Amino acid sequence: MNKNQSHLIESMSIQIPDTIIQATRMTEQEILQELAIALFQKEKLTLGQAAQLASVSQAEMMRLLAARAIPLHYDELSFEQDLQTLRSFK
Repeated sequence: MNKNQSHLIESMSIQIPDTIIQATRMTEQEILQELAIALFQKEKLTLGQAAQLASVSQAEMMRLLAARAIPLHYDELSFEQDLQTLRSFK
């Protein structure tokens, strides 16, 4: 990635077959929350990133994690990443 591309926001679209969606009996929002929780638990996302993916506040994300007894892993790197995420909303 060059210097000019570093300011671009990239996204990924994922297609889930209707049969899978029907089998889960979940809404799109619920699927995104499950994905965010799983990626947070595997330490692939910070709390802020997981909340963003799940389209919830960080406080709500903490409640979702607490309901499953998933501990927060919040270190200095996570804090810096959350600050960067917050700055991107300006």
